[in-house]
Amino acid sequence: MELYPITPICLINKHWIEGCTFVTSLNMMKKIIITLDGFSSCGKSTLAKQLARELNYVFIDSGAMYRAITLYFMRNHINWNNEEEVQKALTDINLDFDYNDSTGSSDMLLNDENVEALIRDMLVSEHVSEVAANQYVREFGVAQQQKLGTRKAIVMDGRDIGTTVFPNAELKIFVTADPAVRVERRFKEMFEKNPNITIEEVKDNLEMRDYLDSNREFSPLRKADDAIVLDNSNLTREEQLNIALGWAKQKMEE
Repeated sequence: MELYPITPICLINKHWIEGCTFVTSLNMMKKIIITLDGFSSCGKSTLAKQLARELNYVFIDSGAMYRAITLYFMRNHINWNNEEEVQKALTDINLDFDYNDSTGSSDMLLNDENVEALIRDMLVSEHVSEVAANQYVREFGVAQQQKLGTRKAIVMDGRDIGTTVFPNAELKIFVTADPAVRVERRFKEMFEKNPNITIEEVKDNLEMRDYLDSNREFSPLRKADDAIVLDNSNLTREEQLNIALGWAKQKMEE
């Protein structure tokens, strides 16, 4: 897809400023759905949170939902290859988000328990792609996500958001980065929580998840035909945010 021309912009007090000229209030712009898809550790969640914060939109971490389901299955010894066990277990799962004032983002709630830290554990990471590939889990997750998007004004990241969850979203971004960059980012993140982890373990985990996410039968990871590719291998967080904000502004003014 051809990229939109980008005009340098910034946000001051939640108003768009372009060339030092007041453009319009965000509240007067059309509310849209913004989707970000891509592989693990390519910066999707970071960018999605930034966009939501700047646009006064709601950020929904779809990956956290599948991680929470995985955590529930592991805790309760659910065999995710057993259809009956999975279907029964899903009826006992309630997922929600709770805004965290200290982090400025939403924490994952599993049956009213804050599991935000627990779902980032390496053990969960090792199994989440397998669990998310289950047809019943996928259908459950997609239904939950679509309910959250009924009022628009949301930013959601994941693997199949632009292709399956919100195929009619106004702005779809496919985020990518060089594999070596992704491994380094993930290693730094995991090392803070587990100093004993090795970069080889992180590399193996990412390669396994990439394969499973791309080859699962239901809702595999792929770029939507109308998605814009954003390669952030050599971009700072501020640079990628400004690019994405430019695309969002254009869609909100259409």
